Amino acid sequence: MGSRTLSLFLAVLLTGTIASARPTAEADPPAFTTVPELMAAFRLLYIQKYPEGRAAFEAWESEHPDDPFGPAAIAASYLFEEFHHQGVLTSEFFLNEKRFLHGIEGEPNPTRMEGFDEAIRKARALAAKRLEKTSNDPEALYALTLCAGMESDSDMILRKHNMEALKRLKEGNTHAKALLAKRPDAYDVYVALGSANYIIGSLNVGFRAMLWFGGVHGDKKLGMEQVGQTVEHGRYLKPFAKIMLALAARREKQNKLAQKLFHELSEEFPESPQYAIEYAKAMGKSVPPSVHR
Repeated sequence: MGSRTLSLFLAVLLTGTIASARPTAEADPPAFTTVPELMAAFRLLYIQKYPEGRAAFEAWESEHPDDPFGPAAIAASYLFEEFHHQGVLTSEFFLNEKRFLHGIEGEPNPTRMEGFDEAIRKARALAAKRLEKTSNDPEALYALTLCAGMESDSDMILRKHNMEALKRLKEGNTHAKALLAKRPDAYDVYVALGSANYIIGSLNVGFRAMLWFGGVHGDKKLGMEQVGQTVEHGRYLKPFAKIMLALAARREKQNKLAQKLFHELSEEFPESPQYAIEYAKAMGKSVPPSVHR
């Protein structure tokens, strides 16, 4: 083999070795890609198997202890479970003006709320550590936006601490703006912002005027459009966004939209009677006796 040929062979071999030794590009974090284990866990929440879903999130968290997504998802499992037990995600709740605007009757389950609070604290702490290393870290901002949105919903609907809810809403808006500037594909966060915008936009004009002075602006139309972004492009929270948008549509007498969304949910989650019940109600039909919530 001539020296020139040998040199060329060694150069190619060396280039290949270096290329194979280069670290692969870092994969997108779970907030911005579909992780099958997490999708399966969220599906359990949408068919009201909350302890099983929570156990799946905890298993994933144990393998990713530094990721705030794990405890944020665990917090969501507690919040969804309490909403279910309180009948929040139903047309009975949304169409009852007093309950919708002033929260549940009585108090939420203390054990579930303790679990929710602990998961929120853990997610916030992990997000803060990421932000110390990288300013405006998208994964951290995603977790903080969801945490603020969930806390706002919890304070407004379950604990009836309206001023705390508004503080969390403002915080969530701030995090969301920073996140969406870097990752406009973070469509799941729109449901948190849109839900709060819709609820505040439903309050009476006098109360909304007080909020405007505090920099909080509610807008029902914008809220539904934001939730619609998650419905169209979301990932883990897409079914939750469908539930919220369908119930808002019932309030706004947009029955065609409500019927479409509840029908899709009943097809996607046949194991759960909840969506078939709400679809029948949106259609103006009586609920079949064989269907139980």
